[in-house]
Amino acid sequence: MGKLVARNDKIAFFGVKNGETETFQRMTNFTALAISKNPKEYTRRYVDEVYDQTDVTAYSPSIAFTFDQYTTNAVHSDIASISDEEKVGVDAIRNIILVDLNSDGTTAGTKKAVKRAFAVVPDTEGGTDSYTIGGNFKTKGSAIAGTVATTDDWMTITFTAS
Repeated sequence: MGKLVARNDKIAFFGVKNGETETFQRMTNFTALAISKNPKEYTRRYVDEVYDQTDVTAYSPSIAFTFDQYTTNAVHSDIASISDEEKVGVDAIRNIILVDLNSDGTTAGTKKAVKRAFAVVPDTEGGTDSYTIGGNFKTKGSAIAGTVATTDDWMTITFTAS
């Protein structure tokens, strides 16, 4: 029997833009970060069969998110600016890297990861105990497999495509 995967074994990093520079920072203080694969299906019934036949034809992954906003968190500030300024198009697209800490990359100290562009789609904000922002990250392209390395105990990472 293998090891049970803990919730903190798979972590996410958000590409915070500062001009032309993109820094991948750990997504901290999120109360929800739920991935939906959203498969597209093709279902049909053949005249000589009793049951439907279904094939998966595509995927459209999304990530539902909610976080308690902290003023010193660059990821929160970036997402809040997309919401507050009602950014659209390329101004609302960010890269997210999902890292599996249980995996080993191609070189010592690296981990396997997947990078993908997402449209940031803010939905809700407010709250009584703390100010929260929620919404969805919706896929904007193909996943890029690679490896990541860190020099600061997984607070920021660098990505290398495979």
